[in-house]
Amino acid sequence: MADPRISHIELDDATILWRNADIEQERRIAIFDLIEDNVFKPLRACDAGHEGPYRLKLAVRDGRLSMEVTGEDGAELETLVLGLAGFRRPIREYFAICESYYQAIRKSTAQEIETIDMARRAIHNEAAELLLERLHGKVETDHPTARRLFTLICVLHIRG
Repeated sequence: MADPRISHIELDDATILWRNADIEQERRIAIFDLIEDNVFKPLRACDAGHEGPYRLKLAVRDGRLSMEVTGEDGAELETLVLGLAGFRRPIREYFAICESYYQAIRKSTAQEIETIDMARRAIHNEAAELLLERLHGKVETDHPTARRLFTLICVLHIRG
């Protein structure tokens, strides 16, 4: 029975150089939400007869995103590699707006927080669309899964 989803996700700790409590919370929420509800169907693995669920390890190596896909038993199925050049601007913008959001939560009005959060969601949505485009032909997924994966890609880019 096909079960095209991610059952476990891991971030390469060697890639993450620094994180604060806000970013750690974002990471935890993204992983929890991703595991609870996602669509992830790596096409080469599926063509080879693997139906999921899948384990996924994300890392950044040589300026590229590495997505190591394994089966539930840990057997390596494939590694997807995406260039990250197109994500530099969205990642930078996302970090900037998140910093504004975290500051606003601590000392701004509800209306100011809502305005910043709307901008944050817009950047997040645009980046998710870019990720969907980059995964086209490699992985079938949906917008909510791409949004959560983008959050985790951002966590891998924190330099402190």
